[in-house]
Amino acid sequence: MSERAVLHVRGRVLAGPDDVRDELWVVGGRITYDRPAGARDVRTVEGWALPGLVDAHCHVGLGPHGPVDAGTAEKQALTDRDTGTLLVRDAGSPSDTRWIDDREDLPKIIRAGRHIARTHRYIRGFAHEIEPEDLVAYVGQEARRGDGWVKLVGDWIDRDLGDLAPTWPREAVEAGIAEAHRLGARVTAHCFAEDSLRDLVESGIDCVEHATGLTDELIPLFAGHGVAIVPTLVNIATFPKLADGGEAKFPRWSAHMRRLYERRYDTIRNAHDAGIPVFVGTDAGGTLPHGLVAAEVAELVTAGLSAVDALAATTWAARAWLGRPGLEEGAAADLVVYETDPRADVRVLADPRRIVLNGRVVG
Repeated sequence: MSERAVLHVRGRVLAGPDDVRDELWVVGGRITYDRPAGARDVRTVEGWALPGLVDAHCHVGLGPHGPVDAGTAEKQALTDRDTGTLLVRDAGSPSDTRWIDDREDLPKIIRAGRHIARTHRYIRGFAHEIEPEDLVAYVGQEARRGDGWVKLVGDWIDRDLGDLAPTWPREAVEAGIAEAHRLGARVTAHCFAEDSLRDLVESGIDCVEHATGLTDELIPLFAGHGVAIVPTLVNIATFPKLADGGEAKFPRWSAHMRRLYERRYDTIRNAHDAGIPVFVGTDAGGTLPHGLVAAEVAELVTAGLSAVDALAATTWAARAWLGRPGLEEGAAADLVVYETDPRADVRVLADPRRIVLNGRVVG
């Protein structure tokens, strides 16, 4: 497709839950709903079009043991792109992936800097490991390095207790979140268990990752404060295996992980029903492969979200939450086209017919 070519997407364009159109045009890499006058070099794609999918918890540049080389990071980004993910919120990475911003063939990334964890309380090689008195300084550093987000590790196994426990005292959390907000950044936190959640929410956190510890008592608190969650259910599916591996040394932790896993669907359904914003994230990178966004959408449906709500969580709603456009007049043409209606069966997301990034057909 040449620089001056026009792309015509025809069929059904799902620009929003109540915004369905018959066609759109891509001119100069931008979306328009007005037929361009005198267009000669036109390529037509037919099907059901969605905004480029969003993976709101993804780690480009991260492997099982920490940062990876640029070639591996490129393969991760291409895997995400080729499965329809065109916008990533990178929820913590020790790698510098700014070079990706110069590649028009790779997904757009919104970075949260590097994880900030308590000393010896996270996966080795992933995070800054610090003590509470240094939290404000590190939050400020990562707020300046990121793209409007900071990532805390809110809980992790405490080996003395033999179970999950909060990693930060309340006063440190309050000061750290206030510093991020002062610098114009939002804050999210890794949280598996229950006990860190109240302090984080009451301290002003913007989002919680995984959120398996949400209880009926905590759900109204989240809803009242407008705190979003990114459940990463494809990652939570690994909890039984993790629990089996830790059974001999940490039986209390293993039992806790199994309980969190067993109630995962009820937790997410109840949160969504209470009005808590839920967004799609896979936790790709580290130990999970990339390209799992379709599987995560299907998991949300299994948890009880409608197909439209699950689609919103990876398309128009997710983009609005992250401050990025969807299929709007004049926006960069980042879209995915499917053979059949994804509202009828979200599993079609696993098989895109065409992928358009920055106005170019890349898949």
